[in-house]
Amino acid sequence: MKNNRNIKYAGLICVLLSIAGCKTTSIVEKTENKTVPENYADNGLDTLNTGKVQWRSYFTDENLENLIDIALKNNQELNITLQEIEIAKSEVKARKGEYLPFVGFSAGADLTKSGRYTSTGSGEATTDIMPGKETPDPLPNYRFALTSSWEIDIWNKLHNAKKAALNRYLGSIEGKNFVITNLIAEIADSYYELLALDNQLEITKQNIDIQTNALKVVKIQKEAARVNELAVRRFEAQILSTQSLQFDIQQQITETENKINFLLGRFPQKIARSSNTFSTITPADIHAGVPSQLLENRPDIKKAEMELIAAKLDIKATKAKFYPSLGISAGIGYEAFNTKYLLTSPESLLYSIAGDLVAPLINRNAIKTEYLTAGAKQIQAVYNYERTLVNAYIEVANQLSKIQNTAKSYDLKSQQVDALNESVQISNNLFSSARADYMEVLLTQKDALESKFELIETKKQQMNAFVNVYRALGGGWN
Repeated sequence: MKNNRNIKYAGLICVLLSIAGCKTTSIVEKTENKTVPENYADNGLDTLNTGKVQWRSYFTDENLENLIDIALKNNQELNITLQEIEIAKSEVKARKGEYLPFVGFSAGADLTKSGRYTSTGSGEATTDIMPGKETPDPLPNYRFALTSSWEIDIWNKLHNAKKAALNRYLGSIEGKNFVITNLIAEIADSYYELLALDNQLEITKQNIDIQTNALKVVKIQKEAARVNELAVRRFEAQILSTQSLQFDIQQQITETENKINFLLGRFPQKIARSSNTFSTITPADIHAGVPSQLLENRPDIKKAEMELIAAKLDIKATKAKFYPSLGISAGIGYEAFNTKYLLTSPESLLYSIAGDLVAPLINRNAIKTEYLTAGAKQIQAVYNYERTLVNAYIEVANQLSKIQNTAKSYDLKSQQVDALNESVQISNNLFSSARADYMEVLLTQKDALESKFELIETKKQQMNAFVNVYRALGGGWN
């Protein structure tokens, strides 16, 4: 009769646990859209992809290569990211340990003095601990044992949590690759900016020489009463303006050098470079490939994908918390009131084994909240993935267009510079022979200086596009 009653209680408990597991809040997972256009606008179908080219083959300036090598070793942000990878790796190990049996060792000793007029004390006083030997008062106790506990992962809750941590670890590796891509691109872009500033500084110095010579001519003509003091002052003001521009450029050079030094993880020092070849640099041909290659080339897209997979696994792991969990615990060891009996078998031997089936029945709001939060984060991960994918496509499209337009602009500005250089010579000759006004000389020199600056700026923008299209295609990390 008693056994039947126990069976009924056990059956009731199982039913309650089953009901508890079935009544879960339902959420709908969002599916990501991985569809991308077949090609980039006006680019046709080109399966070659510059993003797969090793960075040493893409950037052929030896000075630039040396800078990138130093940065890949010393850059603080990159080294911080490497430690984040180690943290994520440790999380995977921790999650893996959760579904493996835990085994521990325990040892202890205690001394108990029970009151004589208590149930425990009176029982011990009238009971021999061994035949013919009274129970000691106070009663010592010595023990040591091996203990083990293990949660049987019947719903894959722990395995899914481990897989989620693993995908986040893989995502952290992609995050490191993304940092490398951006680091290489930022150093290269700053390096070409530095070359452009060097060339602008050289042009400024040349213009100061030209303007100084022109001032000498004006002063001679003033002495000959061919021009007045106003002309002299205007030429002097132009020289002062150009000299001021020289110091502005020198400050920009200092700041750009220090920016590169910061990326290299070192204190300010001179940056080795070959500025005289800047105007003759010809960017290599770019092969953008097809947009679908971004899914495997771009580290930020792959990182977003890993985070999305982890978010889906988080939902499964959290949902399993509604279901009954099965735990097994066991222990084996020795316990005795005297150390000389501690290893006596079987009298001092103790062991235990137990199984627990536990499920939440009432007040499951904490689990529901965690489950709904996991669902919201999964939707966030989908939108983040789709946003990253669209952004990657737009970045490539923008830089491809920029490469084409800056190349055309550079050709036209080169012709403009040539024309204005001739105009400066012509205006100086006409002014010397009193056939041109001094304002024509000033304006021509000003236009020539601005056009040279614009030409260098266009070359810098061209090299900027050359760098950024490589970054946008996912180059540099592999």
